[in-house]
Amino acid sequence: MLFDTIAAISTPRGEGGIGIVRISGNNALDILEKIFKPKSGKAIKGLRNYSINYGHIFDGKTLVDEVLVSIMKAPNTYTREDIVEINCHGGFVITEKVLEVVLKNGARIAEIGEFTRRAFLNGRIDLTQAEAVIDLIHGKTEKSVSLSLNQLRGDLKEQIEHLKKLVLDVAAHINVVLDYPEEGIDDPLPEHLVENLQEVLDTTDRLIKSYDKGKMIKEGIKTAIVGKPNVGKSSILNSVLKEERAIVTHVAGTTRDVIEEVVNLKGIPLVLVDTAGIRKTDDLVENIGVEKSKKLIESADLILFVVDGSRPLDEEDMKIHEAIKAEKVIGILNKIDIKEDIDLSPLTKISKWLEISAIKNQGIDEMEEEIYRHIIDENIEDSSQKITITNVRHKSALEKTKQSIENIFETIESGLPMDLMAVDIKGALDSLSEVTGEISSEDLLDHIFSNFCVGK
Repeated sequence: MLFDTIAAISTPRGEGGIGIVRISGNNALDILEKIFKPKSGKAIKGLRNYSINYGHIFDGKTLVDEVLVSIMKAPNTYTREDIVEINCHGGFVITEKVLEVVLKNGARIAEIGEFTRRAFLNGRIDLTQAEAVIDLIHGKTEKSVSLSLNQLRGDLKEQIEHLKKLVLDVAAHINVVLDYPEEGIDDPLPEHLVENLQEVLDTTDRLIKSYDKGKMIKEGIKTAIVGKPNVGKSSILNSVLKEERAIVTHVAGTTRDVIEEVVNLKGIPLVLVDTAGIRKTDDLVENIGVEKSKKLIESADLILFVVDGSRPLDEEDMKIHEAIKAEKVIGILNKIDIKEDIDLSPLTKISKWLEISAIKNQGIDEMEEEIYRHIIDENIEDSSQKITITNVRHKSALEKTKQSIENIFETIESGLPMDLMAVDIKGALDSLSEVTGEISSEDLLDHIFSNFCVGK
């Protein structure tokens, strides 16, 4: 149904300075002609492309609103169709009324993500760029936005197209050898084509390895603050957030459920989770929180294991210590302002302890610095200048490409006939095409665009 005209509200619902109703399709200008009277008195078809026009929206003879209308004519638009954007007053009722008038005069309500889906289907963007749009909208930090902008600009698309050309050069040579044996072309693959394959292998390997970093920048690091009751977990959360998010009392068991907040740590979204203190309890509600805390220890990317520096270790500390994994834990010794001699040697999984006083905000900056060093490698600072993938779909397709190229090298090294390479050449090309969406199923497209809002 790419020939019909769609419309939707593109701004958040509710009160605001401006509400935007977007229309896209062959009949966008015809619909506008029925409902819009420019103050200039010009005919709609006579209004300039890429112009903003002041006037009024009418429902028949009834005035609906005073508006500014943007006109963008195909094919140089977001969807490669005629697009009209009606900028009306931002009240909920008035924006809905303008949309209602548009729908009454020939448009249908857009489906979720349909504007961007049309941009993809009409060749305006590829699938990586479409995915970058939603990543840009959901970006939590400047670093994640920077990666999304690079992908939206077409950096990944251009890289994939370059890799496809390298593989196609190899495919062309193999086809000539197999289809025209009378030409006397040598069966061994020429050196420059072997170099092509090596570049594809090296590049796909680098992109695959960039995924963990990209995912981290895009989605953040789930960091669980764990410890027995009343060790200061909620105080640590409040100190990092610089606000009183969690209730802090001297009563053990105050936090009965997990509290999750996102902090921007040098461009990395740090998803801090304050957990219920882990202990045996007869309180039903608190016990549910304790069970959630135990599950978080398994699923978290990083654990801040908090110990009370004013009390000796006890059985509860040891049980939590047994449950955590050494490679993803940082030890936090809290309450150093009232610290007593405490023997930490039984906690063998912790190689380094950070001493802080959350209540007095001592050592919090050093703790944040240590968290950053723990999760980020030294090359993260220039990650926005490199192609970094953030989507598991891209990673999966590139892994298939890499496997196909490795199979070709095995064929070469084994001295097997060149025709055995043909299947892997096709596999490499197909998997690269999956990345950009040249090969895609309807179910895949439905899944990707279901994450968009209606007006995008």
